[in-house]
Amino acid sequence: MTRRNSVFTVLAGIGLILIFAAPIGPLPGFFIGGKSTPIPEIWSDTSKVDEILLKVPGTLPRVVIIWVVQVEGQLYVVGSGESGWVQRIGQGAPVEMRLRDRRYSLTATPVTSGLESIITAYKDKYRPSYPDIVAGFPSLEDSEGAYGVFRLDPRSE
Repeated sequence: MTRRNSVFTVLAGIGLILIFAAPIGPLPGFFIGGKSTPIPEIWSDTSKVDEILLKVPGTLPRVVIIWVVQVEGQLYVVGSGESGWVQRIGQGAPVEMRLRDRRYSLTATPVTSGLESIITAYKDKYRPSYPDIVAGFPSLEDSEGAYGVFRLDPRSE
């Protein structure tokens, strides 16, 4: 009986570690996974990709599940200005992105101008699947500080 309890305790402990280490829904994790891949010259079409994993820096890096939009060949992520991952990136930071089964080393660069086309593309992409969430987004005029918008650029070596 003691051995069975020990095995169960170990398995339960491993399960808890995996639950808290991998991102699940709105809960961040630590592991991003995926195969490290060179950045392509041109990103493939992401219109059918709802979510990516984004690993942001910190004493303990954080991996979040986030939406992505592509505008004029560039990839963008948008988050609440109050969210932890947006605050960690701040004025720009190295990040890792997992798109499907591939992981890319990038730089998240804050975008402060030309936001209308990015926010419009973001709303247009996600409105059909998430109408209630998109309806709650503030208008661009009311969005001062409400959004963190980041372009995902190749890292300069």
